[in-house]
Amino acid sequence: MSFRFTSRPALVASRRLSLIASHTSRSDHLIHSQIPNLKPNTTAAPPSGSRRISQASSKMPPVPKTMKGVLINKTGGTEVLEYKTDIPVPTPIDGDILVKNDFLGVNFIDTYFRTGLYPASQFPYILGREGEGTIVAVGPGDTNGLSIGDKVVYMGERGYAELTSVKSSSAVKVPSSLQPGTAAAAFLQGLTALTLVREAHAVKKGDWVLVHAAAGGTGLNLCQFLRAIGANTIGTVSTPEKAKLAEENGATYTIIDPSYTPETIKARVMELTNNQGCIAIFDGVGASTFHLSLDCVARKGSVISFGNASGAVPPVNIQKLSVKNARLMRPTLFNFVTTREELTHYANELFGFIEKDGFNVKVHEVYPLTQVARAHEDLEGRKTTGKLLLDPSK
Repeated sequence: MSFRFTSRPALVASRRLSLIASHTSRSDHLIHSQIPNLKPNTTAAPPSGSRRISQASSKMPPVPKTMKGVLINKTGGTEVLEYKTDIPVPTPIDGDILVKNDFLGVNFIDTYFRTGLYPASQFPYILGREGEGTIVAVGPGDTNGLSIGDKVVYMGERGYAELTSVKSSSAVKVPSSLQPGTAAAAFLQGLTALTLVREAHAVKKGDWVLVHAAAGGTGLNLCQFLRAIGANTIGTVSTPEKAKLAEENGATYTIIDPSYTPETIKARVMELTNNQGCIAIFDGVGASTFHLSLDCVARKGSVISFGNASGAVPPVNIQKLSVKNARLMRPTLFNFVTTREELTHYANELFGFIEKDGFNVKVHEVYPLTQVARAHEDLEGRKTTGKLLLDPSK
């Protein structure tokens, strides 16, 4: 049975999938990845001395000394992104794996490090937090059952490169059933959405929920999980095209307002919820929507501010929460999946949705790594829907 959910409440009620129940096997896969088959590639970090590492066997090309990648030497606009062809290939240390990247994820957190909203640990600094590829070398010590030749997806640092050394505890094997690039497109944003509805605010069937930027990468994932739970989801979007996409992926209602006008959105939310507001609000936009979110939250509801797409939320007067006994949380994915057990638990659940339940992995475009500046501009300019990927071979 294929889970092609409609956005109409009556039909959604007949097809919702409980997030609490175990998954039932389904044969149809609705993975709209739009991803071409690309050649495997690589990532970066400086060598760490003379530690012995295991490298690729004779069946695989030897690990090169240098690689291509994108780094910054200072913070700023997209002009600070520098494409290099002579970056030293990193050496994996204890428990690390060296991954030759096939696909790299582009996320708003990359722009935060580029602009300086989040401080880089050092300069030069290689951006990127997510990738998919093949292990070509491993460091000494425990690598969590991962070996040379394994196809993996990971969350780490210094991803915008051909090769990346990453902690094995932050990587998982890619199921063989997934199309190339699907894991990279789904991993960080999919895990973000899943942990938000599980832990940031445990959404229940029938809850009214507001999702800002509902047609973005994380927004589309949220809409799908919320539909599976049986929530009534209101999504804010900027265009009719994005409204259609959000509804196709589970939004029960959408509000089209490119300026995020507080009065307009609040009035519509209150109309839909019989003046009660939404019990949970997932806000990845940040500064421009934060006070709107506080206005739209229901009594004893939760405002989950998980992103800064429009800028960081300014200091908050905590007294504002007492008006509705509201809860405020600023979570990060990495604190939900800190342990190996947490990461594998949520990764397996996410892959289960993709393999068995028709979870739609929407890729906006696969950009050549040489065009990373255009990818950042498109993301920051709200020109995209779904996930942005980079091809490090181009």
